[in-house]
Amino acid sequence: MFSGIVSEIGIIKRIHNKIDSIDFIIQIPAIFNDITIGESIAVNGVCLTVTYFEFETKIIHVTAVPETLRLTNLGQLTENSAVNLERSITLATRLGGHYVQGHVDAVGEILDIQSDGKSALLIKISIPNNLKKYIVPKGYITLDGMSITIINTLSDGFTVTLIPHTLENSIANYYKIGSTINLEVDILGKYIERLLLGAAPGCDLISNA
Repeated sequence: MFSGIVSEIGIIKRIHNKIDSIDFIIQIPAIFNDITIGESIAVNGVCLTVTYFEFETKIIHVTAVPETLRLTNLGQLTENSAVNLERSITLATRLGGHYVQGHVDAVGEILDIQSDGKSALLIKISIPNNLKKYIVPKGYITLDGMSITIINTLSDGFTVTLIPHTLENSIANYYKIGSTINLEVDILGKYIERLLLGAAPGCDLISNA
């Protein structure tokens, strides 16, 4: 479980393509010096398991399996790509964002970017039709692992504002029109939907990476 508060940026150093999965070797910041093998880490909002950690070089290995690659933008990463990183929360963690599972629902695309005041950006993002019901004004959404407040819902997507701190401390600084973004909608909406449907046989709830 995560909170959507991206703490650091990592760099993809090497990519190993396998038959049906991809191994990513990621340079992590020195502040992650106590990371352990088997730990969960969010990479662009995707919960992945650390399978190897080299303390001296601060390198970790993670693997994206087929379902993850189908539902996320990880398959588009290249060597030297920057990625958002967040370690899982603890019982003593302040929850600055919202409950984030690291289970990406789909990939959206940046449709428009405009200045919002002197230093913030107003960004319009597309979203698949089956996820629109979970998008509400002033509600939460996770963008590449970042807990962001929705500004408005639109017929072809939604808008968010990215403040200067987010732009300076995440990969949002690299966003441009056409960039793809991992989307995870608020889990609370899914639970409420399930309760209202009474877990009826055949009810169509979305699956996640």
